[in-house]
Amino acid sequence: MKFFFPDSQDFVDDSFDFETETRSSMRVRQRDDRYPHEIFATPPYNGLLVSKAVVDGLGGGTGKYSAPQRHRFLRVGVREYFRLEATSLETMGDCGAFTYVREERPPYTAAEVADFYSDCGFHYGLSVDHVILGYNARLDNQFESLDLVPSDWRARQDMTFELAEAFLQYCQAKQKRFVPIGVAQGWSPQSYAHAVDVLQKLGFRYIAFGGFVPLKTLDILACLRAASAIRCPETVFHLLGITRCEHVQAFGDFGVVSFDSTSPLRKAFKDDRNNYYTDSGAYSAIRVPQVEANPELLRKITAGQVQQDEARRLEAACLHALTAFDRDETTIDETVTALHEYEQVFDPSADRSAVYRRVLKDRPWKHCPCEICLRLGIHVIIFRGAERNRRRGFHNLFVFNHQLQGHLDRRPGREPVFQGSER
Repeated sequence: MKFFFPDSQDFVDDSFDFETETRSSMRVRQRDDRYPHEIFATPPYNGLLVSKAVVDGLGGGTGKYSAPQRHRFLRVGVREYFRLEATSLETMGDCGAFTYVREERPPYTAAEVADFYSDCGFHYGLSVDHVILGYNARLDNQFESLDLVPSDWRARQDMTFELAEAFLQYCQAKQKRFVPIGVAQGWSPQSYAHAVDVLQKLGFRYIAFGGFVPLKTLDILACLRAASAIRCPETVFHLLGITRCEHVQAFGDFGVVSFDSTSPLRKAFKDDRNNYYTDSGAYSAIRVPQVEANPELLRKITAGQVQQDEARRLEAACLHALTAFDRDETTIDETVTALHEYEQVFDPSADRSAVYRRVLKDRPWKHCPCEICLRLGIHVIIFRGAERNRRRGFHNLFVFNHQLQGHLDRRPGREPVFQGSER
């Protein structure tokens, strides 16, 4: 089972000083910053997934490429751009269908996408698809004479079939060297099975399932079960945007050999509670927002509700208390008090004291062997700025990869990653 990590410009500045919060004046972001596979001795994924739409700068996502980045990517190719030459990591390309999900048609032709994959040196490339915005398993039980499927859903599935056929024919005619992957879009178990049947008849033997992200696990398994029933022995599946690590054995039984997701990284700074992964669960990160970077706090300062100097004093007191706690120079009570005093300024309706007390009592970063935690110490669990938050996301990738291998490897006696005495 291979895990592909979707690229969204996630790298960190190796020169960043967490004590002074300064960085090298000589830093060049694309040249000097480091990707997860450059930080860990063993990369926390099997490959990278890159979306053409992101490279082209489409959509409103924060990870889209600038014009200079795009030109360099197209000039040097995917492996040199991500500095993969010395690794065995694979690369997969897709169209980034969610960036144009509201459009009537995808903005790309099959030939344009195939040429992009080929010219940039990808190992695998997905056909052009159009996401179906809905799911209703009950439609499989309708009377044959009564078609209740929305016309837009059928149109998007048919369009995805047409683009897949054109994509595969173009790849074969031009003798493209990457492995073509057909994309299955559907709205129910039987519609996904139908999509797999059509794609297999076209000639695809690697098929990716789109539209699964909002589905419950039982619905995903129902779709895979239906598709597996008509799967050719040599056909394998990829899951787009899905982790569900605890279900990888069941996914594998239905023919899934790969998946991709940004969830472990995004949870580090998008989730309200589960920001820091461990093998036994997750912890909330400790929020110490920058005064100058917190919009709500800045509004209060502008309105005269909060004194800027006082906010800065409380912010500095939190950082001092946390680093002192990490060196065993202060107590949990004193640290939680400092955090609560600042929290009453930037988020007075909240009280995370009990949550923070648990984090500080357990000190999970002290038990983690990953390169991020070994280097950062308590800074890895402080919710503050991109440099800390992304590194915590990288740590989550490390833990997720270990959990994935644990689910795949059923050998008895496997040791959890967070075991042993405190450093």
